[in-house]
Amino acid sequence: MDAIVAEGLTKRFKDTLAVDRVSFAVARGEFFGFLGPNGAGKTTTIKMLCGLMKPSSGRALVAGRDVVADPLGVKARIGILPETIETFDRLTGWELVNFSGLMYGVPPEETQRRAEQLLDLLDLDPQDRSKLVIDYSMGMRKKAALACALIHGPEVLFLDEPFNGIDALSTQAIQKVLQNLAAKGVTIFYTSHVLEVVQKLCTRIAIIDEGRIQGMGTVAELGVQAGLPGATLEDLFVKMVGKGAEKIRDLDWVGRTDPDSGTVT
Repeated sequence: MDAIVAEGLTKRFKDTLAVDRVSFAVARGEFFGFLGPNGAGKTTTIKMLCGLMKPSSGRALVAGRDVVADPLGVKARIGILPETIETFDRLTGWELVNFSGLMYGVPPEETQRRAEQLLDLLDLDPQDRSKLVIDYSMGMRKKAALACALIHGPEVLFLDEPFNGIDALSTQAIQKVLQNLAAKGVTIFYTSHVLEVVQKLCTRIAIIDEGRIQGMGTVAELGVQAGLPGATLEDLFVKMVGKGAEKIRDLDWVGRTDPDSGTVT
Protein backbone atom coordinates (compact mmCIF):
# COMPACT_ATOMS: atom_id res chain seq x y z
CA MET A 1 0.00 0.00 0.00
CA ASP A 2 1.27 3.46 -0.90
CA ALA A 3 2.06 5.86 1.95
CA ILE A 4 0.47 8.86 0.22
CA VAL A 5 -2.26 8.86 -2.42
CA ALA A 6 -3.82 12.01 -3.89
CA GLU A 7 -6.74 11.62 -6.28
CA GLY A 8 -8.01 14.75 -8.01
CA LEU A 9 -7.04 16.85 -5.00
CA THR A 10 -8.43 20.37 -5.45
CA LYS A 11 -8.55 23.52 -3.33
CA ARG A 12 -10.36 26.71 -4.27
CA PHE A 13 -10.26 29.99 -2.35
CA LYS A 14 -13.21 32.03 -3.66
CA ASP A 15 -12.11 32.89 -7.22
CA THR A 16 -8.61 31.43 -6.88
CA LEU A 17 -7.95 27.81 -7.83
CA ALA A 18 -4.86 27.07 -5.71
CA VAL A 19 -4.64 23.33 -6.38
CA ASP A 20 -6.26 21.89 -9.49
CA ARG A 21 -7.05 18.15 -9.60
CA VAL A 22 -3.65 16.99 -8.41
CA SER A 23 -3.08 13.22 -8.45
CA PHE A 24 -0.01 11.22 -7.46
CA ALA A 25 1.11 8.34 -5.25
CA VAL A 26 4.17 8.02 -3.02
CA ALA A 27 5.44 4.57 -2.08
CA ARG A 28 6.33 3.60 1.46
CA GLY A 29 9.96 4.39 2.20
CA GLU A 30 10.27 6.74 -0.76
CA PHE A 31 12.16 10.04 -0.57
CA PHE A 32 9.78 12.14 -2.67
CA GLY A 33 10.51 15.69 -3.83
CA PHE A 34 7.68 18.17 -4.37
CA LEU A 35 8.86 21.27 -6.20
CA GLY A 36 7.37 24.46 -7.55
CA PRO A 37 7.83 28.23 -7.67
CA ASN A 38 6.35 30.51 -5.04
CA GLY A 39 2.56 30.41 -5.17
CA ALA A 40 2.47 27.16 -7.14
CA GLY A 41 0.28 25.30 -4.63
CA LYS A 42 2.93 23.36 -2.69
CA THR A 43 2.02 24.52 0.81
CA THR A 44 -1.72 24.20 0.15
CA THR A 45 -1.20 20.63 -1.04
CA ILE A 46 0.87 19.77 2.03
CA LYS A 47 -1.74 21.26 4.36
CA MET A 48 -4.44 19.13 2.75
CA LEU A 49 -2.30 16.00 3.00
CA CYS A 50 -1.61 16.69 6.69
CA GLY A 51 -5.26 17.19 7.57
CA LEU A 52 -4.74 20.90 8.28
CA MET A 53 -6.96 22.06 5.41
CA LYS A 54 -10.04 20.44 3.91
CA PRO A 55 -9.92 19.97 0.14
CA SER A 56 -12.66 21.48 -2.00
CA SER A 57 -12.86 18.19 -3.88
CA GLY A 58 -10.85 15.06 -4.48
CA ARG A 59 -9.46 12.57 -2.01
CA ALA A 60 -6.20 11.96 -0.15
CA LEU A 61 -4.98 9.00 1.86
CA VAL A 62 -1.93 9.27 4.12
CA ALA A 63 -0.60 6.25 6.02
CA GLY A 64 -3.77 4.43 5.02
CA ARG A 65 -6.09 7.05 6.54
CA ASP A 66 -8.46 9.40 4.74
CA VAL A 67 -7.41 12.96 5.57
CA VAL A 68 -11.01 14.19 5.67
CA ALA A 69 -12.71 11.23 7.35
CA ASP A 70 -9.91 10.59 9.88
CA PRO A 71 -7.71 13.70 10.28
CA LEU A 72 -6.61 12.75 13.81
CA GLY A 73 -5.59 9.32 12.59
CA VAL A 74 -3.45 10.96 9.93
CA LYS A 75 -1.85 13.41 12.36
CA ALA A 76 -0.93 10.60 14.75
CA ARG A 77 1.04 8.87 12.00
CA ILE A 78 2.91 11.79 10.47
CA GLY A 79 5.65 14.22 11.44
CA ILE A 80 5.89 17.77 10.12
CA LEU A 81 8.82 20.17 9.89
CA PRO A 82 7.39 23.44 8.50
CA GLU A 83 9.51 26.14 6.90
CA THR A 84 8.45 28.66 9.55
CA ILE A 85 8.91 27.12 12.98
CA GLU A 86 6.45 28.38 15.57
CA THR A 87 6.81 26.63 18.89
CA PHE A 88 7.08 27.13 22.65
CA ASP A 89 10.07 29.45 22.85
CA ARG A 90 10.12 29.57 26.66
CA LEU A 91 10.86 25.87 26.94
CA THR A 92 14.37 24.50 26.71
CA GLY A 93 15.20 22.31 23.76
CA TRP A 94 15.12 19.25 26.01
CA GLU A 95 11.75 20.22 27.48
CA LEU A 96 10.29 20.90 24.03
CA VAL A 97 11.21 17.51 22.60
CA ASN A 98 9.97 15.70 25.72
CA PHE A 99 6.72 17.68 25.66
CA SER A 100 6.15 16.64 22.04
CA GLY A 101 6.65 12.98 22.89
CA LEU A 102 4.18 13.16 25.76
CA MET A 103 1.60 14.91 23.56
CA TYR A 104 1.82 12.00 21.14
CA GLY A 105 1.19 9.56 23.98
CA VAL A 106 4.72 8.16 24.28
CA PRO A 107 5.33 6.98 27.89
CA PRO A 108 7.54 9.37 29.93
CA GLU A 109 10.57 7.08 30.31
CA GLU A 110 10.46 6.10 26.65
CA THR A 111 10.08 9.77 25.66
CA GLN A 112 13.27 10.66 27.53
CA ARG A 113 15.16 7.75 25.97
CA ARG A 114 14.06 8.74 22.47
CA ALA A 115 14.74 12.44 23.07
CA GLU A 116 18.32 11.69 24.11
CA GLN A 117 18.90 9.49 21.07
CA LEU A 118 17.38 12.02 18.68
CA LEU A 119 19.33 14.99 20.00
CA ASP A 120 22.56 12.97 19.95
CA LEU A 121 21.85 11.86 16.39
CA LEU A 122 21.05 15.41 15.27
CA ASP A 123 24.18 16.70 17.02
CA LEU A 124 22.47 19.20 19.31
CA ASP A 125 25.15 19.75 21.97
CA PRO A 126 24.25 18.77 25.57
CA GLN A 127 24.89 22.31 26.84
CA ASP A 128 22.49 23.71 24.23
CA ARG A 129 19.67 21.40 25.28
CA SER A 130 19.26 23.33 28.53
CA LYS A 131 18.96 26.68 26.73
CA LEU A 132 15.59 28.28 25.96
CA VAL A 133 14.45 27.77 22.37
CA ILE A 134 14.07 31.55 21.99
CA ASP A 135 17.87 31.78 22.26
CA TYR A 136 18.49 29.13 19.58
CA SER A 137 20.05 29.77 16.20
CA MET A 138 18.06 28.76 13.12
CA GLY A 139 20.05 25.53 12.82
CA MET A 140 19.42 24.60 16.45
CA ARG A 141 15.70 25.34 16.03
CA LYS A 142 15.56 23.09 12.97
CA LYS A 143 17.24 20.26 14.87
CA ALA A 144 14.89 20.56 17.85
CA ALA A 145 11.84 20.79 15.57
CA LEU A 146 12.94 17.73 13.59
CA ALA A 147 13.38 15.81 16.85
CA CYS A 148 9.81 16.81 17.79
CA ALA A 149 8.57 15.57 14.42
CA LEU A 150 10.29 12.19 14.84
CA ILE A 151 9.87 11.32 18.51
CA HIS A 152 6.61 9.38 18.07
CA GLY A 153 7.96 7.27 15.20
CA PRO A 154 5.94 8.66 12.26
CA GLU A 155 5.26 6.63 9.16
CA VAL A 156 5.34 9.72 6.92
CA LEU A 157 7.51 12.82 7.38
CA PHE A 158 6.66 16.14 5.69
CA LEU A 159 9.60 18.54 5.33
CA ASP A 160 9.28 22.12 4.07
CA GLU A 161 12.69 23.74 3.43
CA PRO A 162 14.45 21.80 6.23
CA PHE A 163 17.91 23.15 5.31
CA ASN A 164 16.97 26.80 4.92
CA GLY A 165 19.16 29.03 7.09
CA ILE A 166 21.42 26.34 8.57
CA ASP A 167 25.14 25.73 8.15
CA ALA A 168 26.82 23.06 6.04
CA LEU A 169 27.71 20.80 8.99
CA SER A 170 24.14 20.79 10.30
CA THR A 171 22.82 20.22 6.79
CA GLN A 172 25.05 17.19 6.33
CA ALA A 173 24.05 15.74 9.71
CA ILE A 174 20.33 16.12 8.97
CA GLN A 175 20.71 14.70 5.45
CA LYS A 176 22.28 11.54 6.85
CA VAL A 177 19.47 11.17 9.39
CA LEU A 178 16.83 11.53 6.68
CA GLN A 179 18.52 9.06 4.35
CA ASN A 180 18.70 6.51 7.17
CA LEU A 181 15.02 7.04 7.95
CA ALA A 182 14.03 6.43 4.34
CA ALA A 183 16.16 3.28 4.32
CA LYS A 184 14.16 2.07 7.35
CA GLY A 185 10.85 2.57 5.57
CA VAL A 186 9.85 6.09 6.63
CA THR A 187 8.26 7.98 3.73
CA ILE A 188 9.66 11.49 3.27
CA PHE A 189 7.73 14.19 1.41
CA TYR A 190 10.25 16.95 0.81
CA THR A 191 9.87 20.42 -0.66
CA SER A 192 12.72 22.86 -1.22
CA HIS A 193 14.06 25.54 -3.56
CA VAL A 194 17.61 24.12 -3.27
CA LEU A 195 17.39 21.92 -6.33
CA GLU A 196 20.84 20.34 -6.12
CA VAL A 197 19.95 18.92 -2.69
CA VAL A 198 16.62 17.64 -4.03
CA GLN A 199 18.42 15.94 -6.90
CA LYS A 200 20.86 14.36 -4.46
CA LEU A 201 18.28 13.05 -1.97
CA CYS A 202 15.04 12.29 -3.80
CA THR A 203 14.26 9.12 -5.71
CA ARG A 204 11.31 10.72 -7.53
CA ILE A 205 10.16 14.30 -7.97
CA ALA A 206 6.91 16.05 -8.84
CA ILE A 207 6.92 19.61 -10.19
CA ILE A 208 3.81 21.73 -9.63
CA ASP A 209 2.96 25.11 -11.12
CA GLU A 210 -0.28 27.09 -11.08
CA GLY A 211 -1.84 24.31 -9.04
CA ARG A 212 -1.17 21.55 -11.57
CA ILE A 213 1.45 18.83 -11.81
CA GLN A 214 3.77 19.69 -14.72
CA GLY A 215 5.93 16.58 -14.53
CA MET A 216 6.71 13.65 -12.25
CA GLY A 217 9.31 10.90 -12.09
CA THR A 218 13.03 10.42 -11.66
CA VAL A 219 15.34 13.15 -12.93
CA ALA A 220 15.95 11.05 -16.04
CA GLU A 221 12.22 10.61 -16.60
CA LEU A 222 11.61 14.34 -16.11
CA GLY A 223 14.29 14.99 -18.71
CA VAL A 224 12.41 12.89 -21.27
CA GLN A 225 9.12 14.61 -20.38
CA ALA A 226 10.68 18.05 -20.80
CA GLY A 227 12.51 17.13 -23.99
CA LEU A 228 15.88 17.69 -22.28
CA PRO A 229 17.39 14.23 -21.70
CA GLY A 230 20.43 14.33 -19.45
CA ALA A 231 19.67 17.83 -18.14
CA THR A 232 20.10 18.85 -14.52
CA LEU A 233 17.08 19.23 -12.29
CA GLU A 234 17.59 23.00 -12.28
CA ASP A 235 17.38 23.16 -16.08
CA LEU A 236 14.32 20.89 -16.08
CA PHE A 237 12.61 23.00 -13.43
CA VAL A 238 13.18 26.21 -15.39
CA LYS A 239 11.91 24.55 -18.58
CA MET A 240 8.71 23.35 -16.92
CA VAL A 241 7.79 26.41 -14.85
CA GLY A 242 10.01 29.23 -16.14
CA LYS A 243 7.45 31.02 -18.30
CA GLY A 244 8.47 34.62 -18.80
CA ALA A 245 12.09 34.14 -17.71
CA GLU A 246 13.20 35.45 -21.10
CA LYS A 247 11.68 38.84 -20.19
CA ILE A 248 14.38 39.52 -17.60
CA ARG A 249 16.61 42.40 -18.65
CA ASP A 250 19.68 44.11 -17.29
CA LEU A 251 19.25 47.02 -14.88
CA ASP A 252 20.22 49.88 -17.15
CA TRP A 253 20.87 52.33 -14.31
CA VAL A 254 23.46 50.13 -12.56
CA GLY A 255 27.15 50.63 -13.33
CA ARG A 256 26.81 53.72 -15.49
CA THR A 257 28.28 56.79 -13.81
CA ASP A 258 29.24 60.28 -14.82
CA PRO A 259 33.08 60.35 -14.73
CA ASP A 260 33.08 63.95 -13.48
CA SER A 261 30.41 63.83 -10.73
CA GLY A 262 30.58 60.12 -9.92
CA THR A 263 26.79 59.97 -9.94
CA VAL A 264 24.65 57.50 -11.82
CA THR A 265 23.57 58.80 -15.22
